[in-house]
Amino acid sequence: MQTRKFGTNNSDVSVIGQGTWYLDRGDRKAAIAALRRGIETGMTHIDTAEMYGDAEPVIADAIAGLPREQLFVVSKVLPSNASRRGTVTACERSLKRLKTNYLDCYLLHWRGSYPFEETVAAFEELVASGKIRSWGVSNFDCDDLDELLDVAGEGKIACNQVLYHLQERAIEHAVIPWCEKHGVGVVAYSPFGHDDFPSLRSKSGGVLQAIAEAHKASPRQVALAFLTRAPSVLAIPKASSAEHAAENARAGDLKLSDAEIVALDKAFPRGPKPRGLPML
Repeated sequence: MQTRKFGTNNSDVSVIGQGTWYLDRGDRKAAIAALRRGIETGMTHIDTAEMYGDAEPVIADAIAGLPREQLFVVSKVLPSNASRRGTVTACERSLKRLKTNYLDCYLLHWRGSYPFEETVAAFEELVASGKIRSWGVSNFDCDDLDELLDVAGEGKIACNQVLYHLQERAIEHAVIPWCEKHGVGVVAYSPFGHDDFPSLRSKSGGVLQAIAEAHKASPRQVALAFLTRAPSVLAIPKASSAEHAAENARAGDLKLSDAEIVALDKAFPRGPKPRGLPML
């Protein structure tokens, strides 16, 4: 599994991690087995949020007994809780549910009504107290990032977690360049789309399938390799089974040729720059 430097403390983070949205809605034992298998195969970056129902307790069971320093655990505060005191309280609640003493990164899930000054002050308080190692945001467009940067200053924002998959490449227009300019990691959520993975019977899906066959890989592995081709981008697919987790992990060592990247770029064009940032 490839690792990449991440965020303000330059942690080594697996390029393919594990998302947990809707993780609590299926079989609990299967979810725990999938997370465990993912960790065993190098996907030590685990992403969750207070919004994700009982995902945090499921993760707690999956990581119980494992060396904490070998994991990179991320959670998120809801905008409705993102006042200074509310952010601290939400973080402490997530720590209790995850049964851990600290988060490697803590994110504002999307922009809300609280001033950035309050949320940033809370993040910095949590860093100072050792409850989080770094902080970042999710679903932020460039104008939001500009405002946040004015409040926080350079070198504080660890990452921006955004929607990114083969059929939704809007962040390539401005968000990824902004993040690369300011040393902010980009984390792709829903990298297979939300029940929207390309049909292999389509023309573009055929290109994906042919490249997968050339590498003796799966189309989903090729998709992950394409999305993480830039050194600033990580991806956090969700797996519903141990077998699926292992399949995702193998994408962490898949290298596409320049010609294959060009072919995928043509098959799944990024399209025009949208008026707003796509999000789920």
